[in-house]
Amino acid sequence: MNKKLRFQLAVWYIAFFSVLVVLLGLVLYGVLSRSLERRLDEALLTQANTAAALMREELEEMHGDAQAAASGVIAEMQPRSSVIGILQDRTLLASSAPVPKADLELAAAKVLTARTADSMLRLNDWGKHGARGAARAGGIEGRTFVVMAVQSLDSIAQELQVVRDTLWVVIPLLLAAAGFGGYILTRRGLAPLDSMAEQSRRITGDSLHTRLTIGDAAEELVTLAASFNELLSRLDQSFESMRRFVQDASHELRTPLAVIQGEADVALSRDRSAAEYKESLATIQEESRRLARLVDDLLNLASADAGHVQLRVEELYLNDLLAECCRSVRPLAAARNIELACLSGHDVAVRGDEELLRRMILNLLDNAIRYTPPGGRVSAGLETQGSEVRIQVADTGMGIAPEASPHVFERFYRADKARSRQEGGFGLGLSIVKWIAESHHGAVELASQPGHGSTFTVHLQRG
Repeated sequence: MNKKLRFQLAVWYIAFFSVLVVLLGLVLYGVLSRSLERRLDEALLTQANTAAALMREELEEMHGDAQAAASGVIAEMQPRSSVIGILQDRTLLASSAPVPKADLELAAAKVLTARTADSMLRLNDWGKHGARGAARAGGIEGRTFVVMAVQSLDSIAQELQVVRDTLWVVIPLLLAAAGFGGYILTRRGLAPLDSMAEQSRRITGDSLHTRLTIGDAAEELVTLAASFNELLSRLDQSFESMRRFVQDASHELRTPLAVIQGEADVALSRDRSAAEYKESLATIQEESRRLARLVDDLLNLASADAGHVQLRVEELYLNDLLAECCRSVRPLAAARNIELACLSGHDVAVRGDEELLRRMILNLLDNAIRYTPPGGRVSAGLETQGSEVRIQVADTGMGIAPEASPHVFERFYRADKARSRQEGGFGLGLSIVKWIAESHHGAVELASQPGHGSTFTVHLQRG
């Protein structure tokens, strides 16, 4: 079940705040309870010590009469909230209020067996919530007396009850206020997200140039908007590239299809001789092959873009492969009266897909031959430097203008569109070269000067 983010944040905020408030309430309640009991213990111990001092004085005045001395102490102290009891051994001499016998025996036994003169007692049978007590044992004139000061815990329980009642009222109010405040804060903090969502809904394939604006928002949301804008920019570029690719591909496909259809229409318009039919079929065959090469190139590039091309990596000698490619294009170079020089050098072992590397070198050689005028020169060489291998294909052709150099590896791009089409090129050869080089973790670069030819260099790694 989907929930709004602001609601989820508010719920988590309330839950976290609730835990903190409850823990704070428990800690404060515990501290207050221990503080009240500690203060009571100190007061009771003071009363017990005072009563013990008075008992010693009263015994002197009463000439050893313990009963009369104990009664005198009780009368003199007159405790209000606590009870003072004086025992001789375990016999009660006097008390300011009735004391349960069980508590007397417990107090006397505990005090008389304690190692120190002062003892703190917890009496369970005294009052509704029990009592705290302080006892002082001492010997006077060979006799042992126990003085007790006891007070019920009912007063402390009442004070703690007031605190509990207050917490039961205050905590829900605090949580309600925190929940409301948390919802308002999250709603305000996430308001830019609503704006971003609304702006995103209005962006279509025709308006990818639009960018999100969120104004003065939190740094995280600004980062999110910037990332989304970068995504839109990449999508815009991808869509534009795709549109251009479709337009160029349609244009390239339309030309051979139009030729094939035209030749067929002409051939079928009336009866013709066998030689004329043969000429039309030859034209159709040539355009069909051209169309097949174009479709094959498009499929290869589409597979590369989708990441479906699996390289069949094996160890091979790049110098032998370069020599084979030079032998394959030598008839084409000779037909155009172009000198072809191949400097393959010594053995250079690399790991890669042999068929793709062969196609890369053939594309470079074919491109150089097509753009070199008769009487020119094309050279192919192989160099090594450390773990890097460089394949260089240079020509003495027309060269490439500086403004066209950054675009030569783009699909369907032609520096000289008319001449390229006459030569049978589609503008995909160098794009395929770039893809093959990059798929082997390499790169291709161009160095060209108009009127002095061009040099393409492919950088590959041996490993």
